[in-house]
Amino acid sequence: MMPIDDSFHDECGVFGIFGHADSAAHTALGLHALQHRGQEAAGIVTFDGQQFHGHRNPGLVGETFDAPVVMDRLRGHAAIGHVRYSTTGQTILRNIQPLFAEFDFGGMAVAHNGNLTNARTLRRELVSGGAIFQSTSDTETLIHLIATSRASSAAVQPAIKNPKIVLRVIDALRQIQGAYSLVCLTDSLLIGARDPWGVRPLILGEIDGAHILASETCALDIIGATFVRDIAPGEVVVIDSQGLRSLRPFLPVPPRFCIFEYVYFARPDSVVEGANVYDVRRRIGAELARESPVAGADVVTPVPDSGTPAAIGYAAEARVPFELGIIRNHYVGRTFIEPADQIRHLGVRLKHNPNRAALAGKKVVLVDDSIVRGTTSVKIVEMVRGAGAAEVHMRIASPPTAHSCFYGVDTPKREDLMAANLDVEGMRREIGVDSLSFLSIDGLYRAMGEPGRNAAQPQFCDACFSGDYAIPLVDQEDSELPQQLSLLAEG
Repeated sequence: MMPIDDSFHDECGVFGIFGHADSAAHTALGLHALQHRGQEAAGIVTFDGQQFHGHRNPGLVGETFDAPVVMDRLRGHAAIGHVRYSTTGQTILRNIQPLFAEFDFGGMAVAHNGNLTNARTLRRELVSGGAIFQSTSDTETLIHLIATSRASSAAVQPAIKNPKIVLRVIDALRQIQGAYSLVCLTDSLLIGARDPWGVRPLILGEIDGAHILASETCALDIIGATFVRDIAPGEVVVIDSQGLRSLRPFLPVPPRFCIFEYVYFARPDSVVEGANVYDVRRRIGAELARESPVAGADVVTPVPDSGTPAAIGYAAEARVPFELGIIRNHYVGRTFIEPADQIRHLGVRLKHNPNRAALAGKKVVLVDDSIVRGTTSVKIVEMVRGAGAAEVHMRIASPPTAHSCFYGVDTPKREDLMAANLDVEGMRREIGVDSLSFLSIDGLYRAMGEPGRNAAQPQFCDACFSGDYAIPLVDQEDSELPQQLSLLAEG
């Protein structure tokens, strides 16, 4: 059975705001801008000075928060929100974030983007100690660690309200391994945190004197907020009515921001770690053209939408015309029927259709961001050839993806990745193109402004290409963990 969706998925986006009368509306709009980071479910929790209010549902942000009665109920001056894409299992209400719990200090809502690589191990220990879990989310592990923390408030700056809460959160974070960007909301605080390696993004913004935390800058643009700065790797920020305090409770480690955010995940109009994503993708395309030109090419066309900026950069560098040879249907959504087996192979046409006028009789350079299982690539190439292309030369704007991600990205098992099973020539034959080339890993780093990849200390997390996992994969290494304790990664 061919999966119609053969691409990577980032597993979630977060948004938080403190000190604004329209916190729920701003959060809903921010989540709408972050919809590309998760399309399975959305949720918001607010606090109005007296009590918390929440709404979570499967579906898109617009579907979840379109009713005035829902937004009217989400009163308050502070809010956090989450859009979700899960790796396995059903999108049931108890797994939808933000997760909320009552502690001895009061209520707290938690939402995070990433994946805790020791969540199963910690969960087993917590259950053995009497903890009762209500979800299959690794985020709930963090909630239990906060609840059971016995951290003292002595080490926390006295200027912070409710310092014991902050130190308990820090104590919990010190027990986890993995990649995370986190937002927490209590009755007096908005807390944001980023893992010491800074794998997943988190930024700080401001609007009308209110502070904002979000996964990407596009969430600020939609509400007219101002970008202030990136939250630093290993930083914990505490926001209350007195302003913002920054804590650095972790020993510093060399940062390893996810380089695939630039290749695919982040929205092209976002600025991530100081770099405009669209500009980076164009530079990636130009680097690809220098490394892998196609002599006599007639046209460069992207596999939309993720391949478009790289194709523009490739075409400009190669001085070959850029054409939209494939048109994407942006209104697919979820189909209400499961295609019969005999027409399943046509499923790719739900999203893409060839522009015959741009392809017929042409020597086509087809640019895509990556190859996962390769099933969609096969169908795309068949479609381009069926539209009359004389030759099809595929160029991939990233190195071969031969390793699974354990840091908050939904990827197939390694044995299901095409690049883990075939060399480039084998992939070329399987996909059915006249030639196939990938951007080198050094070329990817050059597009990021680096001279190349420093093998001794890589500047980014590139584990999906290199197999170099900087953060320990505790759960993967513990072969004695029972399968029934496997969790949803809640990136």
